[in-house]
Amino acid sequence: MSIQRILVADDEESIRWVLSKALKKQGFHVDLAEDGAQAKHLAGKNHYDLAVLDIKMPGIHGLDLLKDFRTNFPDTLVVIMTAEATMEHAVSAMKHGAYDYLTKPFDLTALDAIILKAQKAAEITEQIDQLKEELQDQYSFGRSIIGNSQPMQEVYKTLGRVAGSDVTVLVTGESGTGKELVARAIHINSPRLGKPFIALNCAAIPHELLESELFGHERGAFTGASERKIGKFEQADQGTLFLDEIGDMPLELQAKLLRVLQEKEITRTGGSQSLKVDVRIVAATNQDIAERVKEKHFREDLYYRLNVIPINLPALRQRREDIPMLVDFFLQRARQDLGIEHMECTTDALDHLMAHDWPGNVRELENVIKRAALLSPNNILTPADFPGLSDGGKVRSQDESLEALVARKLQNSLAQMNLLEMNNLYEMVLHQVERPLINIVLNKARGNQVRTAEILGINRNTLRKKIKTLDIEIKRGQGD
Repeated sequence: MSIQRILVADDEESIRWVLSKALKKQGFHVDLAEDGAQAKHLAGKNHYDLAVLDIKMPGIHGLDLLKDFRTNFPDTLVVIMTAEATMEHAVSAMKHGAYDYLTKPFDLTALDAIILKAQKAAEITEQIDQLKEELQDQYSFGRSIIGNSQPMQEVYKTLGRVAGSDVTVLVTGESGTGKELVARAIHINSPRLGKPFIALNCAAIPHELLESELFGHERGAFTGASERKIGKFEQADQGTLFLDEIGDMPLELQAKLLRVLQEKEITRTGGSQSLKVDVRIVAATNQDIAERVKEKHFREDLYYRLNVIPINLPALRQRREDIPMLVDFFLQRARQDLGIEHMECTTDALDHLMAHDWPGNVRELENVIKRAALLSPNNILTPADFPGLSDGGKVRSQDESLEALVARKLQNSLAQMNLLEMNNLYEMVLHQVERPLINIVLNKARGNQVRTAEILGINRNTLRKKIKTLDIEIKRGQGD
């Protein structure tokens, strides 16, 4: 947004004429109003980037008009003019949201300076709004957090419900499942976007320093505290504080955290003054917090305070059908970040990746794909480009149940299809399973259809119909 259209409201015709001439000379579109009522009418018809309003006008007072603009036209910057240079008028104008204040008589260069400042402010606001839109697009659910599997659909539903509120969220899941990514997505899709997002890993800070990291300290609070330190709560004021690995927080500090969550104020270590903070908490852990509560390692009251909305992120092995989509996403990122040409995986390579258990979850998959993209001499990745995955992680077919084997193969096949455009998937899959099953049993029974029907547990006529429907060829020597 740049300033293009300006409204000037003043009951003195000479002021209107001078301002109109000067502003039009600079290329602005200018509309004039001789009183507050006319100014309000024009504002209802047109969008103004800037309004220059006199305080004393017939009908609607300039300060009342200012309040109306702030309520109904919040994007319009308002400059107040007055011939009475009183402190009361200046304070009142700024208090009610005026962008600036001019005392008559004023030099036109003063107005030019205000417009230039407003122009720069408008450009910065536009850039910030654009960055916000880009962030919201980048961190939209299902885009930054990849996956269309049923477990992830449940995660998206919960995120969509809670992101716009201030409710406390507890994100659980194994290491590498994307807990911080979820926390950032919650923040970016909330009204707190544009305010700080502060992350603290409770497991990475020594216990004796964690309190200072959270709440800050005053100078001289302890040996080595040579100056005041602002803690994470103060840094995150008006924004979101992400407390990662909350399960590792020491018990004595848990009590202080609980008090802060209840009273919404902190006291720096070594200080006596209470400071109000407005912070949304998103906590995360890879531990079973309920079990930690039973073991008396985590406060039950804090657990309930944090666990208002629980979000559990599934392990990657629990949503293998998302692996092809994740692989494609990480290959695209590798092309952008590493300057690598177009690269893709063969079906065998995807099978290889989907068979791995991924103890490090999505983070491990990302590193494996990045390494393969860097080291492979070809732009087609094969199983040979992922040599380490067969050791200890690969699910071998002889160790799998039939159901697990079928599920894995189905996940791989269905991941390549657009399921939302299909209407006969059940029948298609059933036929593909029935055909090899009947063929195998027919061969085992040496073509004896009576015995085949008995083994399958179906009627002989049903078997005959299926042989015909599925176009199963009866080889020579097979038959009743």
